[in-house]
Amino acid sequence: MSLVVYLAAGIFGLSAIVLLRRPRIAVRNPLTMSTCAAIVLGSLVFVCSAPLTLATVNDLTGIPNFGAPLTYGMLSAYSCSLLILLINWRGGPRERVRRTVLRSIAAYASLVVVIVVLFALGDARTERLTDLDTYYANTPYMREMILLYLLGHSAATLAACALCVKWSREVTGLLRAGLRLILAGSALDVVGFQLTKYTAVVARWTGHDLDVLSTKVAPPMASLAALLCSAGFVLPRLLPAALAQARGLRDHRRLGPLWSRVRFVSTGPKPPSPWWQLPLARLQWREVSIHDALLGLAPYFDDEVRERALAAARRAGRGAHEARIAAEAAMLADAARRAAAREEPLAAPSRYRLHATEVSGTSGLVELAQALVRTSAETAVRAGTVRTSHG
Repeated sequence: MSLVVYLAAGIFGLSAIVLLRRPRIAVRNPLTMSTCAAIVLGSLVFVCSAPLTLATVNDLTGIPNFGAPLTYGMLSAYSCSLLILLINWRGGPRERVRRTVLRSIAAYASLVVVIVVLFALGDARTERLTDLDTYYANTPYMREMILLYLLGHSAATLAACALCVKWSREVTGLLRAGLRLILAGSALDVVGFQLTKYTAVVARWTGHDLDVLSTKVAPPMASLAALLCSAGFVLPRLLPAALAQARGLRDHRRLGPLWSRVRFVSTGPKPPSPWWQLPLARLQWREVSIHDALLGLAPYFDDEVRERALAAARRAGRGAHEARIAAEAAMLADAARRAAAREEPLAAPSRYRLHATEVSGTSGLVELAQALVRTSAETAVRAGTVRTSHG
């Protein structure tokens, strides 16, 4: 059981690392910091609640069940961090936000103090690592401690559910998807963890035994709820970056034909080993190298080749932009062929600027690369744009 809980804590904590990938920016953003605080505290709750951790804490302190108020206090701090996250997410005047945050901290700090005091007053000399909530459900002071930590957590979670429902109707896209994941995780926490805990404790009050709900059902439900919430926290921030890397990988591959044609001309430095580089970094290196190669081929650009190819493309029924790109591809192919053959540059080279050098981003280069793929050698010879070895 401890391994599962530690795994959930690790996955939950990774969300904070994702959000803090730019620490200097993150520390100046209250929303990001409160989100990371909530995630880290949630991870610590899982670590503290693992039976192995509880046993270790009890042994180190020499106090049976000392891990219980530690876990409950950490859970209360996590509940407070959820409220602070919601307050920062809602926004508003800075002074009002600050005042509400301080009130939340004061309320849950008081709750933690009360939990510790009640534990000190209660009689919990028998160590219980997995069923403390139900074992001591009828013990004076311990009973109140258990009920208070559950009520404090329920208040924060229900507030999160209500706010997620409200905001998910007002926003769209990834933010809505993230809110719905947080809502699903919070609702699962309410039903799968809190309600089962309440049921098991009340069952003990009435002389029944439903401990299995507290010991077997609640822990995995809490872990799954935390994973859903962490996914909701990071989805609006992580998915756009992941999609950008996927587009970078796609464009890097689509530029392959163009790079193969002109790479011998490039004088730029070789990129670092690609196995550890992200796709966007690899794409940037390829873009820079291709632009460097295009500058090297500029003295070989022949306007006559381009104009003949443009006329041929127009006769074939292509639109103005598509015909322009096809003509540029033919001119580039001709220039690369003559440069590779070490022919002399033109005495009066073209001053024409390729479309790919006029637009920002990768789209122009990708269009040029795809035009090179579509332009077969037979079509080029038939259009009179490439000289054969016999011509």
